[in-house]
This record gives sequence, C-alpha cells and structure tokens, in this order.
Amino acid sequence: MFTTERYIERRKKLLQMMAGETALILGERLVPRNYAANTFSFRQSSHFLYLVGLNLPDMALLLQDGQYTLFGEEPSMDDIVWTGPLPSLAELGQTVGLDKVKPLSELPAILRKSQNNLHYLPPFQGEQLLWLSAMLEKSPAEVASGYSKKLAKALVDLRVIKDDAEIKEMQAAHKISVEAYNAMAMAIAPGKSEYDILAVLNGIMAKHAAEHSFSPIVSVHGEVMHNITYKNSLKEGQLLLIDSGAESKECYASDITRTFPVSGKFTAKQKEIYDIVHRAQTKAINTVAVGVENLTVHLAASLEIAKGLTELGLMKGNPEEAVKAGAHALFLPHGIGHMLGLDVHDMEDLGDLVGYPEGEPRSSQFGLNCLRLKRELAAGWTLTIEPGIYFIPELIKMWEGEKRHADFINYAKLHDYLDFGGIRLEDDILVTDKGPVIIGGQMPIASQAVEEWMQGKIKAN
Repeated sequence: MFTTERYIERRKKLLQMMAGETALILGERLVPRNYAANTFSFRQSSHFLYLVGLNLPDMALLLQDGQYTLFGEEPSMDDIVWTGPLPSLAELGQTVGLDKVKPLSELPAILRKSQNNLHYLPPFQGEQLLWLSAMLEKSPAEVASGYSKKLAKALVDLRVIKDDAEIKEMQAAHKISVEAYNAMAMAIAPGKSEYDILAVLNGIMAKHAAEHSFSPIVSVHGEVMHNITYKNSLKEGQLLLIDSGAESKECYASDITRTFPVSGKFTAKQKEIYDIVHRAQTKAINTVAVGVENLTVHLAASLEIAKGLTELGLMKGNPEEAVKAGAHALFLPHGIGHMLGLDVHDMEDLGDLVGYPEGEPRSSQFGLNCLRLKRELAAGWTLTIEPGIYFIPELIKMWEGEKRHADFINYAKLHDYLDFGGIRLEDDILVTDKGPVIIGGQMPIASQAVEEWMQGKIKAN
C-alpha cells in the first residue's frame, strides 16, 4: 500500500476540484459466479483504489461539506469464523488517513437527501449499478444516465499523470511479465497446446501472487483481435501471439505483446511481415513526444505498415494516399494503443474523456474509429504502443467482393496470406520531457532476437 500521506494528498486535490460539491466514489461488490456464496475473485474499483487504497468489497467514500467519510461494514463473528480476525472499519480508515467512518447502512439515507447535488461516476458493473439504484430509489436507467461528467473529468485529470510511485508499480508489473515471457519463450514448441503455454504464464503469476491485468491472449489465430480460447495445438510453421499483462500489488498494470514462430524460426514470409510490424512500432515509439497528438503516432505506424506492404506487393499506389483513404486498416483495424495505469485500458470506464478532447467525436473511418487515445501527449502519461498486421479472411473476402480500396490493395496476392494469422508487438511507454521511455525496459523484439530468445541464447531482463 502507498503511504497514508499519498492518499490524503490525492483526496485533497479532488476536494479542491469539487469545491462545495457532494461526491460519491462507490466501491465494487462481490459478483456471484454461479450462486451467491461462490463469487469471482474480487478486484476493487480503480477510482476507489486511487483515492482510498482498500481492495475490499462493500465500501464507499463520500465527500460532503468539505470532508470525507468512509462507509463500510464492521466484521461480524460469522466473517471472523470463515476468514479469521479482521480489522475494524475505524482501523481500516486510519491506515489511509480517513478518521471519519460510518456503517454502510447509513449511506442510502444520506444519498437520498443529497441526490439533487450528488456527483457519482458511471457504474460499469451490474452489481454496482443495482446497488446505487436501490440506494437512490431510481431506476437503473436513470442512474446510468445521471452520472457526473464533472466528477469523471476530475478523476481523469487526477489519474492521467503518473507519479514516481506509480511508475515503480508499473515497473513491478513489468518485471513479472518479463519472467513470464522468458518462461513462455522457452516452452513454445510444435505439439504443445495453447493451454500448455497459458499454464506456464499462470504459474509465474501464481508464484508472485499476482493477477492478470486482463484475460491473456495465447493464440495461433493472431488475426482474431481478442482470442481467449486456448484449445488449439501448436504446429510447425504457425505463429503464436501472446498478449498478456500482470497487476502489481497495488493493482497497476503491464500490457505486453510478442509474436513467436512455433518452430523457433520465422519463415521468409513471416519474417517479412514481422519486420514491417517491428519497424512500425519503432517509428511509433520514436514519434511519441510531449505535445504530439497520439493520432500522429498512430498515423506514423500506419504509414510504415502501408510502405512495407507496398514493397511486398500486397498494397499498391501511394502509401500516404492509402493511409489517408483508410486502405491500410484492412491489415491494422485497431488503434495504436491506449492509456495504461490502474486499469489496463486506463479510465475507459469513463468513456472517451481520457482519450479525446472534450466534445470531439471519434472518426467514422474504419480502423480509425477504434483509436482509443487521440489527445496530445503530456509528460507523466503512460500508454501502450501496439501496431500489428492481420490477415482476416472474412474481412479480406468482404472488401474484395465490394472492391473496396481496389486502387490500393492487391487482392490477388492476398489469397496466399489467408492462412497467415496475425502479428502484433506491444510495449508500455512513459512519456517524458526527454522523450519516450519503455517502462521496465524492452524485451527481445527484433526477429532475430526473438529466435535467439526461444533458443535460450538470450533472456529478457
């Protein structure tokens, strides 16, 4: 846990931003897995963690009349019987500098009296939405639409710049990922299954008592963006895409992707595509700078991909014009990356407030509409850079049938790539006044280095 003073300082800043207002930061509840007493693993709301630091269910923080109150349940004898001795609510409050505590049972009446001037964040979890609905005596639809943009924007402004302690937590998460990727790189081989490699990853996570920051992707079908099935066997000549991340003890995330040749060596065709993605990632990272729009970073990677695919004959015409028209999105249908922090997609529960200037909509262009972060970058921001090239058979066939961007895409040659899969490379970046820094240091990424990594000749540090 961070120091008590750190949580007090964060709450002071929020109090100043919400001067004179009543603001509720509602924690999460336990979510049943298949019956009430059998729940999914608990993970607290990141906003509550940021301001309070207590990773426990059924809690709330209320700012009212210029002071904070922590609401929660006192441990019952039943709780103690099943879980052992537990701290009192007052003791929990003292650990994070909150002297005023009240039983959770008193919160509904207070909220109903204050709801005409009550600011709360958009509930993204069903249990939380129904809880708030019951306390406010409003329908879930009314609650969902009545959240406070002022409070949401205040939390974005507070959380978007990471301090040294937060960076250390992200480095700690990265260190776990390094160990996991070292182990997975050595385990990949024909005849193994995706589950075998996932088991290696899970073992490292368990060793460090760490949670995944998201459901890991371990797939020979890298062309499927979020493929979280693990039933395929690894075969000679295939690629294995692994996109995974760990959470530090304070729940800060890492998010890293590497793509491996199952046989331990890229084929000539695979290496050509891999090297284009690597060049695109390098170009994107080198474009990161204070004051640069992340859209510019995305387009720099997109242009590098269009140039590379044009050199291979898979695209044609002018690469700049192809990117402007959106033709490259057949191969890169997502944005260059996203904010990273306490959430793997940091603060995206607040919509596009974190990713776009207020009031600015996303592009309607295919691919560009998936750009999660467009804003100008600032020192202290942490984000991912993750370009990829994917050969999605259904999408290729649809575009070819529509003759979409036929001036820029060589569909005839693409027929030889329908079983290729996909390649993505991702690292976590800290924006500084002196340029981009890869958080925790970069793991092996060049095609030759990846082959040597799998052979045990080198290791990530």
